[in-house]
Amino acid sequence: MDTRDNAPEILREFLVYHETIKGHSKKTVDEYYLDLRTFFRYIKMARGLVPKGTDFEDIHIQDVDLPFVGSITLTDVYDFLSYLSRQRPAGSGQVGLSPTSRARKIATLRSFYKYLTVKAKKLEKNPVADLDSPKVKKTLPRYLSLDESRSLLASVEGKHKARDLCILTLFLNCGLRISELVDLNISDVRGDTLRIRGKGGKEREVFLNDACLNAIKAYMEVREAIQAADKSALFLSARRTRITRATVHNLVKKHIANAGLDADRYSAHKLRHTAATLMLRGGVDVRTLQELLGHEHLNTTQIYTHVESESLRRAARLNPLSDFDPEE
Repeated sequence: MDTRDNAPEILREFLVYHETIKGHSKKTVDEYYLDLRTFFRYIKMARGLVPKGTDFEDIHIQDVDLPFVGSITLTDVYDFLSYLSRQRPAGSGQVGLSPTSRARKIATLRSFYKYLTVKAKKLEKNPVADLDSPKVKKTLPRYLSLDESRSLLASVEGKHKARDLCILTLFLNCGLRISELVDLNISDVRGDTLRIRGKGGKEREVFLNDACLNAIKAYMEVREAIQAADKSALFLSARRTRITRATVHNLVKKHIANAGLDADRYSAHKLRHTAATLMLRGGVDVRTLQELLGHEHLNTTQIYTHVESESLRRAARLNPLSDFDPEE
Protein backbone atom coordinates (compact mmCIF):
# COMPACT_ATOMS: atom_id res chain seq x y z
CA MET A 1 0.00 0.00 0.00
CA ASP A 2 1.32 3.44 -0.98
CA THR A 3 1.49 5.57 2.16
CA ARG A 4 3.58 8.52 3.24
CA ASP A 5 5.96 6.08 4.92
CA ASN A 6 7.37 5.21 1.49
CA ALA A 7 7.26 8.75 0.12
CA PRO A 8 10.45 10.10 -1.51
CA GLU A 9 12.91 11.65 0.93
CA ILE A 10 12.23 15.25 -0.12
CA LEU A 11 8.53 14.84 0.64
CA ARG A 12 9.17 12.92 3.85
CA GLU A 13 11.32 15.74 5.22
CA PHE A 14 8.50 18.23 4.54
CA LEU A 15 5.91 15.98 6.22
CA VAL A 16 8.11 15.40 9.27
CA TYR A 17 8.62 19.16 9.59
CA HIS A 18 4.88 19.77 9.70
CA GLU A 19 4.21 16.98 12.17
CA THR A 20 7.09 17.59 14.58
CA ILE A 21 7.88 21.30 14.26
CA LYS A 22 4.55 22.78 13.20
CA GLY A 23 2.60 20.36 15.40
CA HIS A 24 0.03 19.45 12.77
CA SER A 25 -2.10 16.36 13.28
CA LYS A 26 -1.37 13.05 11.53
CA LYS A 27 -4.57 13.46 9.52
CA THR A 28 -3.51 16.87 8.24
CA VAL A 29 -0.03 15.64 7.34
CA ASP A 30 -1.50 12.61 5.55
CA GLU A 31 -3.65 14.99 3.49
CA TYR A 32 -0.52 16.98 2.57
CA TYR A 33 1.07 13.79 1.31
CA LEU A 34 -1.98 12.78 -0.74
CA ASP A 35 -2.13 16.25 -2.33
CA LEU A 36 1.57 16.17 -3.25
CA ARG A 37 1.33 12.59 -4.50
CA THR A 38 -1.51 13.57 -6.81
CA PHE A 39 0.48 16.56 -8.10
CA PHE A 40 3.65 14.65 -8.87
CA ARG A 41 1.72 11.76 -10.39
CA TYR A 42 0.15 14.28 -12.76
CA ILE A 43 3.51 15.88 -13.63
CA LYS A 44 5.04 12.49 -14.43
CA MET A 45 2.03 11.61 -16.59
CA ALA A 46 2.02 14.98 -18.36
CA ARG A 47 5.75 14.75 -19.13
CA GLY A 48 5.43 11.23 -20.53
CA LEU A 49 7.58 9.71 -17.78
CA VAL A 50 5.32 6.69 -17.32
CA PRO A 51 4.31 4.04 -19.87
CA LYS A 52 1.33 5.07 -21.98
CA GLY A 53 -1.92 3.74 -20.60
CA THR A 54 -0.66 3.50 -17.00
CA ASP A 55 -3.49 3.94 -14.54
CA PHE A 56 -3.16 7.20 -12.62
CA GLU A 57 -3.34 5.43 -9.26
CA ASP A 58 -0.46 3.13 -10.28
CA ILE A 59 2.01 5.97 -10.94
CA HIS A 60 4.70 5.82 -8.25
CA ILE A 61 6.57 8.90 -7.05
CA GLN A 62 9.45 7.31 -5.12
CA ASP A 63 11.90 8.68 -7.69
CA VAL A 64 10.84 12.30 -7.21
CA ASP A 65 13.95 14.21 -6.09
CA LEU A 66 15.16 17.79 -5.66
CA PRO A 67 16.03 18.39 -9.34
CA PHE A 68 12.59 17.11 -10.35
CA VAL A 69 10.83 19.27 -7.73
CA GLY A 70 12.94 22.25 -8.77
CA SER A 71 11.97 21.83 -12.43
CA ILE A 72 8.32 22.65 -11.75
CA THR A 73 7.04 25.84 -13.37
CA LEU A 74 3.97 27.97 -12.77
CA THR A 75 2.62 26.69 -16.09
CA ASP A 76 2.89 23.11 -14.76
CA VAL A 77 0.80 24.07 -11.75
CA TYR A 78 -1.91 25.78 -13.82
CA ASP A 79 -2.05 22.74 -16.11
CA PHE A 80 -2.48 20.58 -13.01
CA LEU A 81 -5.34 22.75 -11.77
CA SER A 82 -6.98 22.52 -15.17
CA TYR A 83 -6.67 18.74 -14.98
CA LEU A 84 -8.27 18.73 -11.53
CA SER A 85 -11.21 20.85 -12.65
CA ARG A 86 -11.94 18.96 -15.87
CA GLN A 87 -10.65 15.41 -15.75
CA ARG A 88 -9.86 14.25 -12.23
CA PRO A 89 -12.78 12.09 -10.91
CA ALA A 90 -14.52 13.77 -7.98
CA GLY A 91 -16.82 10.90 -6.98
CA SER A 92 -20.62 10.64 -7.05
CA GLY A 93 -20.52 10.31 -10.84
CA GLN A 94 -19.15 13.84 -11.25
CA VAL A 95 -15.96 14.92 -12.94
CA GLY A 96 -13.70 17.64 -11.58
CA LEU A 97 -12.80 18.75 -8.09
CA SER A 98 -14.62 21.66 -6.48
CA PRO A 99 -12.91 25.07 -6.09
CA THR A 100 -12.58 24.34 -2.37
CA SER A 101 -10.71 21.07 -3.00
CA ARG A 102 -8.48 22.71 -5.60
CA ALA A 103 -7.75 25.59 -3.22
CA ARG A 104 -6.60 23.09 -0.59
CA LYS A 105 -4.17 21.52 -3.04
CA ILE A 106 -2.83 24.95 -3.91
CA ALA A 107 -2.32 25.65 -0.21
CA THR A 108 -0.36 22.39 0.08
CA LEU A 109 1.87 23.29 -2.89
CA ARG A 110 2.47 26.75 -1.46
CA SER A 111 3.43 25.28 1.90
CA PHE A 112 5.73 22.70 0.27
CA TYR A 113 7.66 25.21 -1.82
CA LYS A 114 7.80 27.75 0.98
CA TYR A 115 9.40 25.05 3.12
CA LEU A 116 11.95 24.25 0.41
CA THR A 117 12.88 27.90 -0.24
CA VAL A 118 12.54 29.56 3.17
CA LYS A 119 13.02 26.84 5.79
CA ALA A 120 15.16 24.12 4.22
CA LYS A 121 16.77 26.53 1.71
CA LYS A 122 17.08 23.75 -0.87
CA LEU A 123 15.59 25.84 -3.68
CA GLU A 124 16.28 29.45 -4.59
CA LYS A 125 13.15 30.07 -6.63
CA ASN A 126 9.56 29.43 -5.53
CA PRO A 127 7.55 28.51 -8.65
CA VAL A 128 4.19 29.02 -6.92
CA ALA A 129 4.94 32.40 -5.34
CA ASP A 130 2.60 34.16 -7.79
CA LEU A 131 0.00 31.41 -7.97
CA ASP A 132 -3.62 32.55 -7.76
CA SER A 133 -6.18 30.48 -5.86
CA PRO A 134 -9.52 29.49 -7.40
CA LYS A 135 -12.37 31.68 -6.24
CA VAL A 136 -14.22 29.86 -3.49
CA LYS A 137 -17.83 30.71 -2.82
CA LYS A 138 -18.20 31.61 0.83
CA THR A 139 -21.19 30.10 2.59
CA LEU A 140 -22.49 31.02 6.01
CA PRO A 141 -22.39 28.25 8.62
CA ARG A 142 -25.68 26.47 9.23
CA TYR A 143 -26.89 26.44 12.83
CA LEU A 144 -29.86 25.72 15.07
CA SER A 145 -31.89 28.53 16.53
CA LEU A 146 -32.14 28.92 20.30
CA ASP A 147 -35.61 27.33 20.32
CA GLU A 148 -34.44 24.45 18.13
CA SER A 149 -31.46 23.88 20.45
CA ARG A 150 -33.75 23.75 23.46
CA SER A 151 -36.09 21.34 21.65
CA LEU A 152 -33.15 19.08 20.80
CA LEU A 153 -31.95 18.89 24.40
CA ALA A 154 -35.49 18.39 25.75
CA SER A 155 -36.19 15.53 23.34
CA VAL A 156 -33.31 13.25 24.37
CA GLU A 157 -34.56 9.85 25.53
CA GLY A 158 -33.40 6.25 25.39
CA LYS A 159 -31.03 3.80 27.04
CA HIS A 160 -28.07 6.20 26.84
CA LYS A 161 -29.99 9.34 27.73
CA ALA A 162 -27.52 10.64 30.33
CA ARG A 163 -24.53 10.12 28.02
CA ASP A 164 -26.19 11.54 24.93
CA LEU A 165 -27.62 14.53 26.75
CA CYS A 166 -24.18 15.29 28.19
CA ILE A 167 -22.61 15.07 24.72
CA LEU A 168 -25.20 17.37 23.15
CA THR A 169 -24.93 19.80 26.05
CA LEU A 170 -21.15 20.06 25.65
CA PHE A 171 -21.47 20.53 21.90
CA LEU A 172 -24.01 23.31 22.27
CA ASN A 173 -22.37 25.09 25.20
CA CYS A 174 -18.65 24.61 24.56
CA GLY A 175 -18.48 24.41 20.77
CA LEU A 176 -16.34 21.26 20.74
CA ARG A 177 -15.16 19.56 17.60
CA ILE A 178 -16.25 15.92 17.36
CA SER A 179 -12.59 14.82 17.49
CA GLU A 180 -12.13 16.80 20.70
CA LEU A 181 -15.18 15.26 22.33
CA VAL A 182 -14.23 11.63 21.66
CA ASP A 183 -10.72 12.35 22.97
CA LEU A 184 -11.97 13.56 26.36
CA ASN A 185 -10.83 11.70 29.47
CA ILE A 186 -12.42 11.72 32.91
CA SER A 187 -9.34 13.56 34.17
CA ASP A 188 -10.05 16.40 31.75
CA VAL A 189 -13.02 17.45 33.87
CA ARG A 190 -11.44 19.66 36.53
CA GLY A 191 -14.00 21.30 38.76
CA ASP A 192 -15.74 23.90 36.63
CA THR A 193 -13.27 23.66 33.74
CA LEU A 194 -12.70 21.24 30.88
CA ARG A 195 -9.31 20.58 29.30
CA ILE A 196 -9.57 20.10 25.54
CA ARG A 197 -6.94 18.77 23.18
CA GLY A 198 -7.52 20.55 19.90
CA LYS A 199 -5.99 20.50 16.43
CA GLY A 200 -2.27 19.90 16.32
CA GLY A 201 -2.26 18.73 19.94
CA LYS A 202 -2.88 22.27 21.18
CA GLU A 203 -4.61 22.33 24.55
CA ARG A 204 -7.13 24.86 25.76
CA GLU A 205 -9.33 25.19 28.81
CA VAL A 206 -12.99 26.14 28.79
CA PHE A 207 -15.20 26.97 31.74
CA LEU A 208 -18.28 24.85 32.29
CA ASN A 209 -21.61 26.56 32.95
CA ASP A 210 -24.33 25.08 35.15
CA ALA A 211 -25.95 23.18 32.27
CA CYS A 212 -22.66 21.43 31.49
CA LEU A 213 -21.84 20.71 35.14
CA ASN A 214 -25.29 19.23 35.75
CA ALA A 215 -25.12 17.10 32.60
CA ILE A 216 -21.65 15.80 33.46
CA LYS A 217 -22.72 15.02 37.03
CA ALA A 218 -25.77 13.06 35.85
CA TYR A 219 -23.71 11.15 33.30
CA MET A 220 -20.89 10.35 35.74
CA GLU A 221 -23.38 8.69 38.08
CA VAL A 222 -24.08 6.27 35.24
CA ARG A 223 -20.49 6.13 34.00
CA GLU A 224 -19.09 5.10 37.38
CA ALA A 225 -21.27 1.99 37.45
CA ILE A 226 -19.88 0.74 34.13
CA GLN A 227 -16.96 -1.67 34.04
CA ALA A 228 -15.21 0.21 31.28
CA ALA A 229 -12.70 -1.40 28.93
CA ASP A 230 -11.11 2.06 28.64
CA LYS A 231 -11.10 3.35 32.20
CA SER A 232 -9.75 6.78 31.27
CA ALA A 233 -12.30 7.62 28.54
CA LEU A 234 -15.05 10.03 29.53
CA PHE A 235 -17.60 8.86 26.98
CA LEU A 236 -18.13 5.16 26.37
CA SER A 237 -19.82 3.19 23.63
CA ALA A 238 -22.32 0.39 24.23
CA ARG A 239 -19.31 -1.96 24.18
CA ARG A 240 -17.74 -0.04 27.08
CA THR A 241 -14.88 1.19 24.89
CA ARG A 242 -14.04 4.81 24.08
CA ILE A 243 -16.83 6.25 21.96
CA THR A 244 -15.98 6.72 18.29
CA ARG A 245 -16.59 9.60 15.92
CA ALA A 246 -19.03 7.44 13.94
CA THR A 247 -21.07 6.65 17.05
CA VAL A 248 -21.25 10.32 18.05
CA HIS A 249 -22.19 11.30 14.51
CA ASN A 250 -25.00 8.73 14.46
CA LEU A 251 -26.40 9.62 17.88
CA VAL A 252 -26.45 13.32 17.02
CA LYS A 253 -28.34 12.58 13.79
CA LYS A 254 -30.78 10.33 15.68
CA HIS A 255 -31.63 12.92 18.32
CA ILE A 256 -31.90 15.70 15.76
CA ALA A 257 -34.47 13.61 13.86
CA ASN A 258 -36.31 12.73 17.09
CA ALA A 259 -36.58 16.45 17.85
CA GLY A 260 -38.44 16.94 14.59
CA LEU A 261 -35.50 18.66 12.89
CA ASP A 262 -33.93 17.85 9.52
CA ALA A 263 -31.14 15.35 10.18
CA ASP A 264 -29.83 15.86 6.63
CA ARG A 265 -29.16 19.53 7.33
CA TYR A 266 -27.56 19.27 10.76
CA SER A 267 -24.63 17.34 12.22
CA ALA A 268 -22.27 17.39 15.19
CA HIS A 269 -20.21 20.08 13.44
CA LYS A 270 -23.35 22.17 12.95
CA LEU A 271 -23.82 22.04 16.73
CA ARG A 272 -20.38 23.66 17.02
CA HIS A 273 -21.60 26.36 14.64
CA THR A 274 -24.71 26.70 16.79
CA ALA A 275 -22.69 27.18 19.97
CA ALA A 276 -20.55 29.85 18.32
CA THR A 277 -23.53 31.71 16.91
CA LEU A 278 -25.52 31.64 20.15
CA MET A 279 -22.55 32.83 22.20
CA LEU A 280 -21.89 35.67 19.78
CA ARG A 281 -25.55 36.58 19.91
CA GLY A 282 -25.40 36.48 23.70
CA GLY A 283 -22.66 39.10 23.80
CA VAL A 284 -19.40 37.12 23.65
CA ASP A 285 -16.79 39.14 21.76
CA VAL A 286 -15.15 37.58 18.72
CA ARG A 287 -11.65 37.31 20.25
CA THR A 288 -12.97 35.46 23.29
CA LEU A 289 -14.93 33.21 20.94
CA GLN A 290 -11.71 32.53 19.03
CA GLU A 291 -10.04 31.26 22.20
CA LEU A 292 -13.05 29.20 23.21
CA LEU A 293 -13.34 27.48 19.82
CA GLY A 294 -9.60 26.91 19.51
CA HIS A 295 -9.24 28.78 16.21
CA GLU A 296 -5.66 29.58 15.29
CA HIS A 297 -6.65 32.59 13.20
CA LEU A 298 -9.21 35.27 14.01
CA ASN A 299 -10.55 35.34 10.44
CA THR A 300 -11.78 31.76 10.94
CA THR A 301 -13.92 32.95 13.84
CA GLN A 302 -15.12 36.08 12.10
CA ILE A 303 -17.37 34.14 9.75
CA TYR A 304 -19.78 33.88 12.68
CA THR A 305 -20.11 37.64 12.78
CA HIS A 306 -21.92 37.42 9.44
CA VAL A 307 -24.70 35.22 10.79
CA GLU A 308 -25.73 37.67 13.48
CA SER A 309 -28.70 38.87 11.47
CA GLU A 310 -30.65 40.16 14.49
CA SER A 311 -28.05 42.82 15.23
CA LEU A 312 -28.15 43.87 11.58
CA ARG A 313 -31.93 44.18 11.75
CA ARG A 314 -31.61 46.24 14.93
CA ALA A 315 -29.08 48.54 13.26
CA ALA A 316 -31.46 49.06 10.36
CA ARG A 317 -34.31 49.95 12.72
CA LEU A 318 -32.13 52.45 14.60
CA ASN A 319 -31.36 54.44 11.47
CA PRO A 320 -33.13 57.84 11.86
CA LEU A 321 -34.57 57.36 8.37
CA SER A 322 -36.02 53.94 9.16
CA ASP A 323 -39.59 55.24 9.54
CA PHE A 324 -39.48 58.11 7.04
CA ASP A 325 -42.21 57.98 4.41
CA PRO A 326 -41.85 60.63 1.67
CA GLU A 327 -45.55 60.23 0.83
CA GLU A 328 -46.69 61.42 4.26
